[in-house]
Amino acid sequence: MNTHNEEQLDEILTLFYFAYKTFTEEPDQILAKYGIQRMHHRIIFFVGRFPGLSINELLTLLEISKQALHAPLRSLIEKGLITSKASKQDLRVKQLTLTKEGKELERELSRVQKNKIEDIFGELGEEHRSSWIKVMEKLASSRVGRNLWCTKKKG
Repeated sequence: MNTHNEEQLDEILTLFYFAYKTFTEEPDQILAKYGIQRMHHRIIFFVGRFPGLSINELLTLLEISKQALHAPLRSLIEKGLITSKASKQDLRVKQLTLTKEGKELERELSRVQKNKIEDIFGELGEEHRSSWIKVMEKLASSRVGRNLWCTKKKG
């Protein structure tokens, strides 16, 4: 790797960091009003995308341990944002869904982020959207959770 290339990559990493901070800043402020954090947001996000998601599927999507999920999920249930019910097919399996309040919060959080993305692509043009998607797909391609997401999205 030559010095110029390394400097460009350092710049890309720095931009990626600041972009991520911008992307999460407003949702983090909304979450703070509920006394919850970004981990809670990730849970709400995936349960919102896949109502009836099992706890094991959520663990796979988030790529975290049961211990890491336990406290934030319990908090979301206690706050009335998520419900956990036994599956009709297998009573041992807990299925998660957003409550009405959880759906409203998920819509608010996603709206903020969708608007940011739409504004940028509206300014830059559609050709940038497809390039950005290709970069994100390549970055995410090795994630186990992404593979489950693709399967659930099709099903």
